[in-house]
Amino acid sequence: MWPEASNKTVLRGGHEVTIRPMTATDAQALHRFFLALPEEDRLFLEDDVTKPAFVQQLLSEQEAGRAFPMVAEAGGEIVGYGLLYRPLFGWSTHVGRVRMAVARSFQRQGLGTAILRELVRKAQGLALDKLVAEVVEDQVGALRAFERLGFHREATLADHVRDLSGKKRDLVILANDVAHIWEHMEALVADFEPSAG
Repeated sequence: MWPEASNKTVLRGGHEVTIRPMTATDAQALHRFFLALPEEDRLFLEDDVTKPAFVQQLLSEQEAGRAFPMVAEAGGEIVGYGLLYRPLFGWSTHVGRVRMAVARSFQRQGLGTAILRELVRKAQGLALDKLVAEVVEDQVGALRAFERLGFHREATLADHVRDLSGKKRDLVILANDVAHIWEHMEALVADFEPSAG
């Protein structure tokens, strides 16, 4: 498990958010967060996050050192979620996968970038060289967000995923070196400093 560090940040909308590693005591609150996501947001998530077993699986993967889930809290409620997953064996142990979800009322305020910043810090601590994000092609906002952070498209897999409604969709695989992601994030943070306008 990783250190119980937390990071407070103020979003563009003025909300103060604490981003920290998930603990077992977050299970019910995280499940409520997933249930509160609009169906159109959940439609594109890889897992059926509405099932309590999903959160329990996250905790098991965290204990095994494969998954590093993170939560963002505001006003005592979880408003965002991030996950860094790394394989423990095989030829891609230097590559991590990231996933994120942000409450609708906290989108477009920089929370996704703030969560990713914490995931990149963890990736650096694990000596990962590369991060990969898998995004359904219809998720234009998510694609743009990752591309703003320097991720580039490595592949598009036709009809690779079946969403929760059963429809097949194309999957875009984006990637970037951990060091380059950090450079892009520093530039974005500088652009959104209050003194920058």
